[in-house]
Amino acid sequence: MVESRLLQTQPAAPPSPPEPAVRARSILVIEDEPPIRRAIRNALRGLAERVVEAGAGGEGIDLAAAERPDLVVLDLGLPDLAGLEVCLEIRRWANMPIVVLSARHAEQEKVLLLNAGADDYVTKPFSPRELAARVRAQLRRGLAGAATESVVTAGDLTIDLARRAVRRAGRAIHLTPLEWDIVRTLVGQAGRTLTHQQIFDAVWRRQFGNPQQYLRVYITNLRRKIEADPTRPQLIITEPGVGYRIELPQ
Repeated sequence: MVESRLLQTQPAAPPSPPEPAVRARSILVIEDEPPIRRAIRNALRGLAERVVEAGAGGEGIDLAAAERPDLVVLDLGLPDLAGLEVCLEIRRWANMPIVVLSARHAEQEKVLLLNAGADDYVTKPFSPRELAARVRAQLRRGLAGAATESVVTAGDLTIDLARRAVRRAGRAIHLTPLEWDIVRTLVGQAGRTLTHQQIFDAVWRRQFGNPQQYLRVYITNLRRKIEADPTRPQLIITEPGVGYRIELPQ
C-alpha cells in the first residue's frame, strides 16, 4: 500500500516530555494521494483547529488564498503543477510557513525549494512524529514570534539581540562581528533551515565567493564557543549539502 511505503515504522519509545502548546487556526495540506493526506492529517492532530486539504497544486493555491492558513504542508509530486511553482506562487503574496514533503532526496532540489521560500523539508518515507515536530517548530516561530524576541535562551546559553551579547551560565562569550552576524541571522529564522547562499548573502552582502567554504570555518568556530559539546552540536544543526539552522529548545 502507498501509505505503508511512505511512512516509517517506529519502535516503541519512552514517553517524551510534553511539548509547549502550539495550536494553529488552520493548516493546509496539498497532497494528491488520499492515504498520505490521511496520514498527514493524523500526524497533525491537535496542532490546528482544522486541517484543509487539496489534491492538486492549482486547488492548493486557490485554497491558500481563500483560507490564509497558518502553515502549508506541500507535496512536490502533484499532478498539475510542480511543487516549486506552487511554493513560488504562494510566496508572491503570503509569508506563512511552508513545509515541503516529498519522496525526492536530491540536495540541489532542497536548495532550490528553500531559496524559493520553503521553510523546511521532510522526505518520504516520513515519520509522523518528525513531521509533527517540524510543523510545531514552524508554528511556534510563525505564531508566537519567538524569533523577534530581544533575548532568547537555550539551556544555560543566553543570546541578547539588542545588546549583541552571548553568555553561557552567566559567563560572557566573545564573538567576532561576522560570527555575531551569523548567529543573528540564524536566530532570526530559528527552526528554519537557511541555505548556504541565504546566510552568505545576509552576512557578507556580496555575490561572489564560495558560501559553503566560507561558512564551514565560521560555523566550526561558533560551535566551539557556544555548543556544550562542539563534536555533537545541539544548537547549530547542519543540513548536509544544503545549509544550517539553529534550534532553540524551550
